[in-house]
Amino acid sequence: MAQIVSLAASPRQAAGKGAARQVRLQGKVPAVIYGHGRETQALEVGAKALEKALTGVEPQNTIIELAVDGKKTKTLIREIQRHPLRPDIIHVDFYEIHAEEKVRLKVPVHLVGSPDGVRNAGGVLDQVTREVEIEVLPEHIPDRVELDVTALKIGASLHVRDLSIPNATILTSAELTMATVVPPRAEEVAAPTPEAAAEVAEPELIRKVREGEEEEGAAATEGGGGAAPKAEPKAGGGSGSGGAPAKAEKPEKAEKPKGGKET
Repeated sequence: MAQIVSLAASPRQAAGKGAARQVRLQGKVPAVIYGHGRETQALEVGAKALEKALTGVEPQNTIIELAVDGKKTKTLIREIQRHPLRPDIIHVDFYEIHAEEKVRLKVPVHLVGSPDGVRNAGGVLDQVTREVEIEVLPEHIPDRVELDVTALKIGASLHVRDLSIPNATILTSAELTMATVVPPRAEEVAAPTPEAAAEVAEPELIRKVREGEEEEGAAATEGGGGAAPKAEPKAGGGSGSGGAPAKAEKPEKAEKPKGGKET
């Protein structure tokens, strides 16, 4: 059985964005009521009273008994608009209902129990669909719909056809999946960074140094890296020395005798 919450409202004379802004500045929420051939009527309700009335209930399937000028009308909330940055309610649509007429509305589905695939195989429970649409008389509106998932194993699913809602007609497709248990998610391997990928793509060239190259390199290091010095020719070397023959020395002139002629 749906919960019934009482809320007071007052007619709102002015309409439009400017008038609605002024209503909010006074600590109230602009609203409208429509349905059953009545003209849409602009209302305003206290912001604090509205928040209190909606605390702990499911707004879409809670009957709001709206008192306007002393006259009580049973309604359902069709739409709640909230501020994009704050949780403040900025507008509400109320839909009038009659006890003898069925209404269409969406009710939330709550999963109950711990699935077998989660307890014994480490699986993960995934709720695919969170609400279903039903047609029901106001007196039979459920405040919540429960679905038992205790027997679900890994890979198994429950569908809309597995739901049981007394005194209501389920309008959502019977084949729609409600919940399933999936295998444990594998840990994701981090993708290599562009720098790491470049290092893999361009490895450093390494080759083995041959023995002869190693010796030549050592000799070049000892010589200072320049050309090898030329061998100095041996003094007085002849033709056997492998070099150019040395020039013959001239004989010394004989000294002339003093005071006489040379004989």
